[in-house]
Amino acid sequence: MAPRGPDQEECEGLLQQWQEEGSSQVLSTVSEDPLVDKGLAQSSLALLMDNPGEQDATSEDKWSSRQLSDLRAVENLEEPCPEVLGDEALPEVEGPMWAAVPMQSGPQYADCAVLSMGALAAEQWEEDPAVVAWSIAPEPMPQEEAPIWPFEGLGQLQPPPMEIPYHEILWREWEDFSTQPDAQGLEAGDGPQFQFTLMSYNILAQDLMQQSSELYLHCHPDILNWNYRFANLMQEFQHWDPDILCLQEVQEDHYWEQLEPSLRMMGFTCFYKRRTGCKTDGCAVCYKPTRFRLLCASPVEYFRPGLELLNRDNVGLVLLLQPLVPEGLGQVSVAPLCVANTHVLYNPRRGDVKLAQMAILLAEVDKVARLSDGSHCPIILCGDLNSVPDSPLYNFIRDGELQYHGMPAWKVSGQEDFSHQLYQRKLQAPLWPSSLGITDCCQYVTSCHPKRLERRKYSRDFLLRFHFCNIACQRPVGLVLMEGVTDAKPERPAGWAESVLEEDTSEPEPVFPRTVGTIQHCLHLTSAYTHFLPQHGLPEVTTMPLGLGTTVDYIFFSADSCENGNGTDHRLYQDGTLKLLGRLSLLSEEILWAANGLPNPFCSSDHLCLLASFGMEVTAP
Repeated sequence: MAPRGPDQEECEGLLQQWQEEGSSQVLSTVSEDPLVDKGLAQSSLALLMDNPGEQDATSEDKWSSRQLSDLRAVENLEEPCPEVLGDEALPEVEGPMWAAVPMQSGPQYADCAVLSMGALAAEQWEEDPAVVAWSIAPEPMPQEEAPIWPFEGLGQLQPPPMEIPYHEILWREWEDFSTQPDAQGLEAGDGPQFQFTLMSYNILAQDLMQQSSELYLHCHPDILNWNYRFANLMQEFQHWDPDILCLQEVQEDHYWEQLEPSLRMMGFTCFYKRRTGCKTDGCAVCYKPTRFRLLCASPVEYFRPGLELLNRDNVGLVLLLQPLVPEGLGQVSVAPLCVANTHVLYNPRRGDVKLAQMAILLAEVDKVARLSDGSHCPIILCGDLNSVPDSPLYNFIRDGELQYHGMPAWKVSGQEDFSHQLYQRKLQAPLWPSSLGITDCCQYVTSCHPKRLERRKYSRDFLLRFHFCNIACQRPVGLVLMEGVTDAKPERPAGWAESVLEEDTSEPEPVFPRTVGTIQHCLHLTSAYTHFLPQHGLPEVTTMPLGLGTTVDYIFFSADSCENGNGTDHRLYQDGTLKLLGRLSLLSEEILWAANGLPNPFCSSDHLCLLASFGMEVTAP
């Protein structure tokens, strides 16, 4: 055996002192398992016996690293003690920085992915405060359970890297209203109902993203790749599995090559309308044929040649669907459902264009949803309206009336404040010309004037006069002469006038009253969202342009809202055929900032999806 040196004896002395004073206190507080004492002692002895010739100047540094190694060795024991290790250690996962995992099955989870805490140490993310906020603060440990740390000058051992599920960062709860009473005190679940879910989602067209790349400098280039984004979007569709899917900013080539085939494999029937002009994106409405049958589909174009007010290429899509009731319910019926999807002009300065586009869409919805008795079937209007809550455009859709005369055009959407500018475009009455064929009640002129049973009323005598008028008695040029057929010359009866006194048979141009500076509609729409998070005291956010959170995406449905004095429940409505049963909660700006804004590695659009559940009354024939 080699002779012992002074360094080796000093190390053994330190080990013995530590075992007598320090380890007894720590291990007795944390665990009573003798395996831990034995394993820790043997590990420390082996480390101290290693390289006995180290200099005294570096012994303290070596002691720190070795002591941490000792404690890590405790974690690697074959039979770890729960009292020492706390929660069960998670296995480390090798993979890319941004890793996706399968979706959770519960409705309260958003489409989930995980982010390795170790990835946060990467150099490109170190100085980003948004990424620092990504970590969730651990729950405080009760003071009596906290172990004593006897090593002076040494930092306490940090837990091993763990993975934070996406739903813990961007938690979106499902708000269930199905068991809450409505304004009449009836529960939403009373009686048979046809229940379905609808999602509205602006998925961010790749062409538009590349044209405005300065808006996405905060994003890692890899997460902006379309293949990455497409996989995330499809995963989100599969997780929530809506019955009706309304999409905006759908790029045409991506739709036909990837989205439509994938959605068809998921059981959807899809309709698409590209924006007019040279635009490459549009709107799509998809529904499951196992739940609905298509009655009609009406694409809507807002572009009108020759009208400066309507020279933009935005579009909409209106579908009339018939719900399919399960056979087990017997002979029952459900009213048709009208679904409208649109993406209104973005320009914050042109509120006049937004109002005109919305008037065209409402007129089309009025025509499609109108029943034989003059009433309307249930209606859902959704999409990206590029207007904030409580703006004049929002209030017009919800309240059914807007006095616009003299209003600054920028104020209509409320997106930005241009009141400081000297020149401001102001709305003048009438907002659109009568040649558009839409009244100030947002209805087509033909809908206001039903067709006559007889378009023209002519007497028999008047029609008989044409038999022997001058033109009828002239032989047509080029008429082939056939004996007994075309060789006869008509003889005008005695006293028959040679010319016909033509009556004024033209119908006058339809005249409809134009209100002075006011537009209206009669669809009785209300929002499925309240636009406020009461538990956080913050407004809801659906998008974050330039880092500023705002709401521009909506799901409106036909229900007469009721006055509510306490203002706590915005779900109250009068008795109707369409009821809101639940919705997927939105997020605040602060939470989205913690996720590095939008898009991020988990939300592959610059908008959040909206999801709501509805119930329709099932009636006996």
